[in-house]
Amino acid sequence: MNRSTSTNKDGKVASNGQKFAQNGKRSGGKLQERGEKKVELGKKVTLLRGISIIVGTIIGAGLFISPKGILKHSGSIGMSLIIWIACGVLSLFGALSYAELGTCIKKSGGHYTYIMEAFGPQMAFFRLWIDLIAIRPAAMAVISLAFGEYILEPLFMPCSIPPMAVKLATAIGFSKYDSYCFITQ
Repeated sequence: MNRSTSTNKDGKVASNGQKFAQNGKRSGGKLQERGEKKVELGKKVTLLRGISIIVGTIIGAGLFISPKGILKHSGSIGMSLIIWIACGVLSLFGALSYAELGTCIKKSGGHYTYIMEAFGPQMAFFRLWIDLIAIRPAAMAVISLAFGEYILEPLFMPCSIPPMAVKLATAIGFSKYDSYCFITQ
């Protein structure tokens, strides 16, 4: 028997590795209809994993990239702190909105599911493609460039970092990250 299937005393098999209980339920899922197997995503985001995702996403690169630019363009420390507080409140409103959506719509899928419920499948599909073509690659480029700049900064401490060195470090870091993601999936 391979790792992806399991059986119980009655011989029922769950393709995702979960065993069915005697009452017709899986140990962590919904009722099965007349012995048919449903394919569905399991809820595996615990409190610790959720906090880790949020902290990694928000604090990840933005905390290290934006303070210098805000301070440079605002002109004073007080104004930059006001801008940071205003952006924090705006982010809090966005997080509370997603928390509300997550409690109202109990389906997995995130943005796609929320938009599909509100505006229909065409808008959800359009948003999914925009995310795939523009949003995620742009975010990955910003994070990769920040990695390249910050990994080289200690080596070129008194001088400015050559742009080609940043691009090379970014490409190496991105290729290592990409191969790591490929291996872990």
